[in-house]
Amino acid sequence: MSKINEIQELIKKNQVKYIRLQFTDIFGIVKNVAIPVSQLDKAVAGQIMFDGSSIDGFTRIEESDMYLKPDLDSFTIFPWRSQQGNIARFICDVYGPNGVPFAGSPRSVLKKLVKEAEKMGFVMKVGSEPEFFIFHKNKDGRATTKTHEKAGYFDLAPVDLGEEIRRDIIIALEKMNFEIEAYHHEVAPGQHEIDFKYADALKTADQIITFKYVVKTIAAQHNLHATFMPKPIYGESGSGMHLHQSLYKNDKNAFYAATQKHQLSKTALYYIGGILKHAPAVAAITNPLVNSYKRLVPGYEAPVYISWSKANRSPLIRVPAIRGDSTRIEVRNPDPACNPYLALTVLLKAGLDGIENKIEPPEPINKNLYAMTNSEREKIGINSLPVNLKEAISQLEKDEVIKSALGKHVLHKYLKAKYYEWKVYSQQIHAWEHDQYLEIF
Repeated sequence: MSKINEIQELIKKNQVKYIRLQFTDIFGIVKNVAIPVSQLDKAVAGQIMFDGSSIDGFTRIEESDMYLKPDLDSFTIFPWRSQQGNIARFICDVYGPNGVPFAGSPRSVLKKLVKEAEKMGFVMKVGSEPEFFIFHKNKDGRATTKTHEKAGYFDLAPVDLGEEIRRDIIIALEKMNFEIEAYHHEVAPGQHEIDFKYADALKTADQIITFKYVVKTIAAQHNLHATFMPKPIYGESGSGMHLHQSLYKNDKNAFYAATQKHQLSKTALYYIGGILKHAPAVAAITNPLVNSYKRLVPGYEAPVYISWSKANRSPLIRVPAIRGDSTRIEVRNPDPACNPYLALTVLLKAGLDGIENKIEPPEPINKNLYAMTNSEREKIGINSLPVNLKEAISQLEKDEVIKSALGKHVLHKYLKAKYYEWKVYSQQIHAWEHDQYLEIF
């Protein structure tokens, strides 16, 4: 039975009434066009059109006609019913009227980089660890930063009052064919983490987008609000999304070398070297908000310093102790507000540049970097990640390798939006300023 016939059977069996054709803008925000099932054949043929000029970072009004082409492997039925019946979805690629993949589609940008890796003989595998907060809503239905529980890392019920909603999220994800590996309460009150099995880069990016949508939907069903904002509460740990990465060549883990130092291959070391070299520019994509840099400060286990280690979690890159087929690196600075398609694009490009140009990383640092002084870190050549969004996007503008991975369209639109975001933030008067200055001066 062909893939489309299988989908038609599932639609009939589950009495699906509508299908959502999903895609993301350059900031990773999910967009969709909904169609009745009677339009399935038209959708599969890539004939569903939308106005690209209405989407942030897409096209100008005079060139606005865009087309959605579903990825048949992404078909799933949402595990909740609407008043109109069951709803399914496809994740789509975006095309121009000339039939060419749209350069401003983040999914297309990642697919292009995946092909570049394949030409070098590599397949990227990625596992993610997204964290999020669940908060109450106020009487008007707006999100707050209030939570009714005081649990901490790995706590259980009855202290962990989020266990029920976490379970409902897990059930929904498993119905959508996610393979859940672990889930638990995180460090801060109201903070949670759910980990799912690694996959090829494109599938993982698709799953992250789907995961965030499911978490928010289930939270709303409980009359709560889920947020992937990196640092919603002062004085508490922020939410990260550590990305575990490995390359495979001829179906074998290319990072593992049993007889080499650290049991890491030259490929793995060069990949680490590339990410360390390009980390300041990569941060503009993996940490895309003004708020992102309020998480990246010492004292909350978020990485600040550009180094790698086998033994502790203070550097940017950690190499988990496991070896063999599970050999991998963990990049710890990304946060869950990033667009996963673009984040994986720039990380893969940085790593491939390291391999191509044989960029040797420094020796691993297995000391607690937070406990070292600035002069001690400077002495051994450890630099810091950008301290704010403006610094990060300035670093991106100077990095020709990372810019080339994004392409001219995405780069131009992204930089323009982020400089504007920083400008607006910088001109605002914040509550802290009133508290600090209003009565004193």
